[in-house]
Amino acid sequence: MSKRTVIVSGGMLEETFTQGILKDGDTEFIIAADSGLVFLYEHQILPDYIVGDFDSTPEKIVSYYRNETKVPIRQFNPVKDASDTEIALRLALELGRKNILILGGTGNRIDHIWANVQTLKIAADAGADAEIADSHNRIRVCNHSIVLKQNEAYGPYFSIFPLGGEIVDFNIRGAKYPLSHHTLLPYDSLCVSNEWKDKEVEISFPMGEIILMETRD
Repeated sequence: MSKRTVIVSGGMLEETFTQGILKDGDTEFIIAADSGLVFLYEHQILPDYIVGDFDSTPEKIVSYYRNETKVPIRQFNPVKDASDTEIALRLALELGRKNILILGGTGNRIDHIWANVQTLKIAADAGADAEIADSHNRIRVCNHSIVLKQNEAYGPYFSIFPLGGEIVDFNIRGAKYPLSHHTLLPYDSLCVSNEWKDKEVEISFPMGEIILMETRD
């Protein structure tokens, strides 16, 4: 897999977790989305691109990057039709990035979290691997079958939700709670907090999209 592009958004950014990823050798490219720029400024991390309307970023920080660095900046009107995170994700795809991690995509604002989760479908439709992560959660949108390996698991639990409609002929094998040829319906909690039984869990379905969350306490 190609090296990682990290979008630093304006939600919850845990100090140790975030710095560890940004300084990791697998991180090749960093995009700051609006107030995510504050974290980078405070930790003296230079992004490769900056986007946003900057309505929640101190002007002195924006001016610093505009006047003291050569980082490209795309500024948008606050009255716009997409979130700053979505704009950053679309930029990453425009630049040909296929391995994308969003930090700061979770936090106190549930509306922002849900918007960010739905935004992952844009990447899935473009054939890119994108996920939202914090120290307790990894969230993906999948439009194809997938095998989860226990030795690579983010945590002991995984949950699945359909995105956009019911999923027919849905199967889970190798888990504590398996399913076979099931119709996965929106609005129920059947597939919350499943666990590994075997070393590999296979999730298969012929069409549609699912939200896959791997979690730990």
